[in-house]
Amino acid sequence: MFGQWRRFAMRSCNRADLDMLMSLTPGGYYPDFLTPADSEFGLDAGLDALLRTPRSRLHRDIDLLPRRGGSLPSWMGLLADGERESLDHLAAAIRSHHRTVVAPIWHTIRAHVEADRSKRVRALLEGGCEGLLRSFLPMMRWQPPVLEIDDVPFEQTLQLEGRGLLLVPSFLSWQTPDVLYDVSLPPVLVYPMEHDLTLSVRNKTGNASVAALIGFTRAAVLESIGNGRTTSELARHVGTSASSISQHTAVLREAGLIHTSRVGKAVLHTITPLGVALLDSDASATA
Repeated sequence: MFGQWRRFAMRSCNRADLDMLMSLTPGGYYPDFLTPADSEFGLDAGLDALLRTPRSRLHRDIDLLPRRGGSLPSWMGLLADGERESLDHLAAAIRSHHRTVVAPIWHTIRAHVEADRSKRVRALLEGGCEGLLRSFLPMMRWQPPVLEIDDVPFEQTLQLEGRGLLLVPSFLSWQTPDVLYDVSLPPVLVYPMEHDLTLSVRNKTGNASVAALIGFTRAAVLESIGNGRTTSELARHVGTSASSISQHTAVLREAGLIHTSRVGKAVLHTITPLGVALLDSDASATA
């Protein structure tokens, strides 16, 4: 599944970055501070949160590493003490590794995420929360009120106690879901999404005919709306400012390609049948 990407990644990555990151992730254990909740807002937000990690969290997470086998490099002690230079070095290694091995396949990742999201949304609409949880068979088993998961990196019983559960699809995970080690943190379940080797992935120009008709950015916005996105979600997804998204969505709305409504404090954009037809006709023309 990942053979071609892995060969590319091994050729492209910085070995010093890779050595540093691998020493932090032995035996399937990922220190919780490497995946802060702010990461949902993008790489920059996640790295900012990592740099603000309390010293107590760094110590607690890194102290678990020797139990996974092997000795720790000397710089790991400085990192556990919260030394700013060590944290900056780690953040730079993550950013560099992302740039060289993740960013080049980002459009493929995004296409698979959208496909998985559509599947889960349909399951939720048709069967509610129970239908959504049942859609994860055989990876997980929903036996009310318990969600059972096999083959996680460590055995754990997690009581939600009204906190909810954040489900995060992962393109590069394989077979087994992953959870945070510290049960006091907001509950997160990272699950490997299904891979469709025949999934058609558009390149950076998006739909060629649509982009030629309405412009690249507006075509990207129209493509990115999927089952509905807010202005801020579109800004993160397309990679532009919220004010720019507002201008483009205004044009798309006037053209009858999208519908806009207010949900609480957010502005939600959904695609209209005309917008779907425009994208579908372009896909048929390029198939």
